[in-house]
Amino acid sequence: MTAIKHALQRDIFTPNDERLLSIVNVCKAGKKKRNCFLCATVTTERPVQVNVVKVKKSDKGDFYKRQTAWALRDLAVVDAKDAVKESPEFDLHFDKVYKWVASSTVEKNTFISCIWKLNQRYLRKKIDFINVSSQLLEESVPSGENQSVAGGDEEAVDEYQELNAREEQDIEIMMEGCEYAIANAEAFAEKLSRELQVLDGANIQSIMASEKQVNILMKLLDEALKEVDQIELKLSSYEEMLQSVKEQMDQISESNHLIHLSNTNNVKLLSEIEFLVNHMDLAKGHIKALQEGDLTSSRGIEACTNAADALLQCMNVALRPGHDMLHAVKQQQQRFSDLREQFARRLASHLNSVFVQQGHDQSSTLAQHSAELTLPNHHPFHRDLLRYAKLMEWLKNTDYGKYEGLTKNYMDYLSRLYEREIKDFFEVAKIKMTGTTREGKKFATLPRKESAVKQETESLHGSSGKLTGSTSSLNKLSVQSSGNRRSQSSSLLDMGNMSASDLDVADRTKFDKIFEQVLSELEPLCLAEQDFISKFFKLQQHQSTSGTTMNEVEEMDGVALSRSHTSAVPQTVSSEKDMIRQMMTKIFRCIEPELNNLIALGDKIDSFNSLYMLVKMSHHVWTAQNVDPASFLSTTLGNVLVTVKRNFDKCISNQMKQMDEVKISKKSKVGILPFVAEFEEFAALAESIFKNAERRGDLDKAYIKLIRAVFDSVEKVANESQKTPRDVVMMENFHHIFATLSRLKISCLEAEKKEAKQKYTDHLQSYVIYSLGQPLEKLNHFFEGVEARVAQGIREEEVSYQLAFNKQELRKVIKEYPGKEVKKGLDNLYKKVDKHLCEEENLLQVVWHSMQDEFIRQYKHFEGLIARCYPGSGITMEFTIQDILDYCSSIAQSH
Repeated sequence: MTAIKHALQRDIFTPNDERLLSIVNVCKAGKKKRNCFLCATVTTERPVQVNVVKVKKSDKGDFYKRQTAWALRDLAVVDAKDAVKESPEFDLHFDKVYKWVASSTVEKNTFISCIWKLNQRYLRKKIDFINVSSQLLEESVPSGENQSVAGGDEEAVDEYQELNAREEQDIEIMMEGCEYAIANAEAFAEKLSRELQVLDGANIQSIMASEKQVNILMKLLDEALKEVDQIELKLSSYEEMLQSVKEQMDQISESNHLIHLSNTNNVKLLSEIEFLVNHMDLAKGHIKALQEGDLTSSRGIEACTNAADALLQCMNVALRPGHDMLHAVKQQQQRFSDLREQFARRLASHLNSVFVQQGHDQSSTLAQHSAELTLPNHHPFHRDLLRYAKLMEWLKNTDYGKYEGLTKNYMDYLSRLYEREIKDFFEVAKIKMTGTTREGKKFATLPRKESAVKQETESLHGSSGKLTGSTSSLNKLSVQSSGNRRSQSSSLLDMGNMSASDLDVADRTKFDKIFEQVLSELEPLCLAEQDFISKFFKLQQHQSTSGTTMNEVEEMDGVALSRSHTSAVPQTVSSEKDMIRQMMTKIFRCIEPELNNLIALGDKIDSFNSLYMLVKMSHHVWTAQNVDPASFLSTTLGNVLVTVKRNFDKCISNQMKQMDEVKISKKSKVGILPFVAEFEEFAALAESIFKNAERRGDLDKAYIKLIRAVFDSVEKVANESQKTPRDVVMMENFHHIFATLSRLKISCLEAEKKEAKQKYTDHLQSYVIYSLGQPLEKLNHFFEGVEARVAQGIREEEVSYQLAFNKQELRKVIKEYPGKEVKKGLDNLYKKVDKHLCEEENLLQVVWHSMQDEFIRQYKHFEGLIARCYPGSGITMEFTIQDILDYCSSIAQSH
């Protein structure tokens, strides 16, 4: 047991600064379990704490571990079971009763006695020791025992003591002197015994010799013991007195603890009450404002706004756990709910009245705009309503149902108001475009034939893209671009003056200004309304979303645009941005149809108006997308832009179709074809319209289509021409096209300009060669024979020896072409060319000069052959190059 005690002290209690005083080997009563140890310990630090520790051997090895510890002050009863009969069983009453069975009665008694001593020394607590022998409880009466417990010298009586260093050294010296000790242990032990006896005898003799000193020492010890007993008695009395003081101090400490606890609870309760009062108390002024506040004046609206915010803060306060169970809190919350419902109902009713009243005031000013191309200004209406913006935000956060109802009512009423205003506005625009009055819806300034009017009625795009003012004797098309027929006798536009008639220009300029004013009026109206909706209904409008972009419109050639607009706002919207778009769609649902009708009317009046509309609409779409690509205005104008683009494409298609349908007269010369002049006028007009425009790419594409169609149609007409030679038709028209493209400097048509010039040059040369032919026919035949002989291998200087090509034959042929005959032939040629060419293009002198050069080239060729084949003959033509120049000049001047 001593070894176990030392092991437990070393491994378990020393690391925890405890001393092991007593130990008992036990097991639980009634159960077959492994044994454990109950240990009585005290701490080495003051204040001293006394514990009863249960120690159990570990399942994983031979070491012990601390399992349970009980403070001795928690021990209430020690039951030894039987005070007379020895029994190993005993009970310890802590928080519950623990029943133990000791391995021996001696260990049990020693352990119980140690507990009694520790209680007497450190606790003075009334632990009940029942069924315990009185001898065990009296062992602590002798002072020596008490000191032993108090001083903790129990370990001094241990059976085993370690050797100190000096003892170890003495034993080593002694064993060195007895070398045979290992060989004969009995002899060594006998020797040690003899030496011990000698030492004992010496000690006894020494003691007997010092008997007097011993007696004196014993006497002193007895006196010291008496003094110790007196001190112990005084200490016991002091301890009894201090025990009462300790009990009083414990009572005072307990009372102070209760007072502190009460104060803490009162502070917490006060904090909770202050929290509820500060956060759930609505001022009487706010309550009065919510119940009776004036919603018509600015001061009343401000008071109601502040009161509504205060109410919302009270309702949204984050209550602490348990607050919602308080009856007063429930009553206050119900009161707040009633106030909220009452004020929300009053606010919604008032705002509905404001919508109606403001709408009536707005309608009263509508008459003054009826004759003007302006839209009424809604700024005062918006300014008055924006005073309620914060209240609308409050309503949105507290009662979304009423907020949604107000939103619907606003859309319903404003859509009717805007519909009246916008329809009247577009009616004025149509009247100004057509020049009619509001009573008579007839085109007063459009004197057309019944067939043309019928054609326009059947199809809004019935008028082709053909420009007025470019009619000719070969094309009697009656369709006029502006609706005003130009005179058949009007002169063709020449290269220096490619503008339309003054009437056409005035009409188109007027239309352009009206259309621009319409868009300029609609744009601020929509933007102002969208900005108001965002501010008044507290919706976020600036979010990145892809609307109908310019590139998308360009890709929508002939493809229907999918409409996402609906006639009613859906019950649920994905975001506030979508809600703004849907509200704007509902309020301005008439804008897109009215714009489309206006565009159809403009196209009906003059299909070339689509050029103006495309440029203006593209600019406004671009501007709207820069402001907000997802706005209603951007989306609507983008949709309308698709329609305008289709009208523009249809205008181009109609012009190309008319080129295919052109029929020429078989009895008159062709001249400049109508569609060539029309292309010139179209290009001049388009360049003036599309200058610095965003949609220049559309015009360039149209140019390519038109010019290719013009080239093909010129080829077609030239092939079908009977009165005018094909080369003349090609030459004159491609010369006109080249001059037009050179003057306008259209960059995308550079390749076509070069092609037109090449075609003009080629056909000019072809016509000159064909028309001039062989003016000296016999001379030509003669020299063709000479060239044939040379080609057969005859040397040039030997050709004159050929019978058919001798000098005599050459002189005979030359005599047949005197200067007079040559001039007569040239004069007939000039008249023939003059009949083929038209006056508009003025190419007669160019062609005549080319023929003169070609004739001179043939003359020089003949002279060269004479010089090479008939050297030294002195034969020459009867006229010179100068004669040819004089003949051509005089003929040109005479005509």
